Amino acid sequence: MTNSKIPQTELTPKQIVTELNKYIIAQDDAKKAVAVALRNRWRRLQVSTDLREEITPKNIIMIGPTGVGKTEIARRLAKLSGAPFIKVEASKFTEVGYVGRDVESIIRDLVENSHNLVKQEERDKVQKKAEEKVEEMLLNFLLPNADDSNENINENENADKVVVVDETKKTTKRTTRAKLLQMLRDGKLEDRIIEIETARPIVAHFEMFGPPMMGEIENQFKEIFSNALPKSKERRKVEVKEARKFLLKEAQEGLIDNETVTKLALKRAEQSGIVFIDEIDKICGKEGNSKGPDVSREGVQRDLLPLVEGCTVNTKYGSITTDHILFIASGAFHIASPSDLMPEFQGRFPIRVELKSLNAEHFVQILKEPKNALIKQYQELLLTESVKLKFNEDGIAEIAKLTAEVNSKTENIGARRLHTILEKLLEDVSFSADELTGQTITINKKYVQDKLKDIVANQDLSRFIL
Repeated sequence: MTNSKIPQTELTPKQIVTELNKYIIAQDDAKKAVAVALRNRWRRLQVSTDLREEITPKNIIMIGPTGVGKTEIARRLAKLSGAPFIKVEASKFTEVGYVGRDVESIIRDLVENSHNLVKQEERDKVQKKAEEKVEEMLLNFLLPNADDSNENINENENADKVVVVDETKKTTKRTTRAKLLQMLRDGKLEDRIIEIETARPIVAHFEMFGPPMMGEIENQFKEIFSNALPKSKERRKVEVKEARKFLLKEAQEGLIDNETVTKLALKRAEQSGIVFIDEIDKICGKEGNSKGPDVSREGVQRDLLPLVEGCTVNTKYGSITTDHILFIASGAFHIASPSDLMPEFQGRFPIRVELKSLNAEHFVQILKEPKNALIKQYQELLLTESVKLKFNEDGIAEIAKLTAEVNSKTENIGARRLHTILEKLLEDVSFSADELTGQTITINKKYVQDKLKDIVANQDLSRFIL
């Protein structure tokens, strides 16, 4: 198996922004910042080896209210580059010595994601070979004893007769096997019942008591014991289509070099991993505050600092250094500001971009333009029951207007409000879709107003319902 390169996009920053525009509306400054950060990773790999190790990523802080696209930008960036990605919330961690998650679990989770990513890529590489192997195994189950020799021929009979009979049997079996193979490929044997032998993993059952962080140690112990214990075999009677799934997985595992996968996964996490730390504003400790529930806020920053600066973290797959992992932090910063972070922590996030609140015009674009636009999603969902949804331009504009209005009167949750509005708008249609088969439902301005106007007008109702 050949070593695959660390996936670094060769797209230019403008091309990266164009790709991000397919899913994210507005926020041009943030897109530009992450596009440059991603391109710089590719540039670093082109630099001479001596200087390459000295060039570290320029980490980013995104500042903006919820629902404007901060997380989506980071997630799409990772998907675009094929990089391992992990999203964590800063508020889930506490200073060492308090009950809470250990910050190093961020890197362990990143490596786990990297391992899964690389392993799936290796599975895809051996897919064709594994499918051929599975075909042979299925044929052996469907046509057992294919290699039986001439056991029914008397030893004292003429040797020529033995050869003739043996060749005849082999020819017949080859013909039968070829016919079965064709039927198998044509899907004519999918419901045939066969008996297969599969590995049954041994699950270690035990429980460790202690603080929440003990759960991670417990899972590692369970995996160690499960891998150490021998896997037993069990015989199962299943349909061919089900057997193919079990056998394909086993065939792929047999063709993959797990040691190589581990090396590639560690390297990819080190060189191209992206860690997105949300709610970073929640760990801005107030100066002089050393009591109460906020006591560990600055402590979390101190614990995160080594990860961002660059350190070595031990994982079950081996050690990994964090020097070249890209960290993207985000927060609303309604109460605190980035300057409230520890100076050392601020210094590790030199790039800061502000994301703007979304207005009605943006909501119209979000409803219509992205590849995964909400309108398209609802249309496809109801089309499964032969119900067509038709959104008129005035209807879309009214949905966007009401969304902006509710956001202004209640908590501003950005584009996430569209999900709530659309669910309420289409509640009756979704509930009765099986009775509306073959019909076309037109969503125009009047339809939207009839369904939502009273709720939006009543602030108490909109606060609880929308």
